[in-house]
Amino acid sequence: MSKKSTSTIAEDAPIRKRDIASGKLVLRQRAKSGELLPLGTPTKQRVNIFLDSAIVEHFKEKAGARGYQTLINEALKQSIQSESIERTIRHTIQQELKAYKV
Repeated sequence: MSKKSTSTIAEDAPIRKRDIASGKLVLRQRAKSGELLPLGTPTKQRVNIFLDSAIVEHFKEKAGARGYQTLINEALKQSIQSESIERTIRHTIQQELKAYKV
C-alpha cells in the first residue's frame, strides 16, 4: 500500500529547481541501503571546476559504470580524512615528547 502524493505538481510535469526551492517538491536522499534519509541530511552541491585533462581521463578510466565524478568526490574526502589523521598523530607525538623532556 502506498501513500497518495500530496504534491500539487502533475506527475508528468518536468521538475524545476524553483519547484524544489518553493517547497512544492522536496528531494530526499537515500542511504546505500535504499532507506530515505531524514530531511536536512547534508547533500551534494553543484560546482564548476577546471581539472587537468589527464586527471579527468584517469578517473574516467578508473570509474567504469560508477561515474568518474563520484570517484573524484571520494578521492577528495580521503584527502581531507588523511590530513585530519596526520594532524592528530602529529599533535599526539608532540604531547608525548613534551612529557618526556627533562
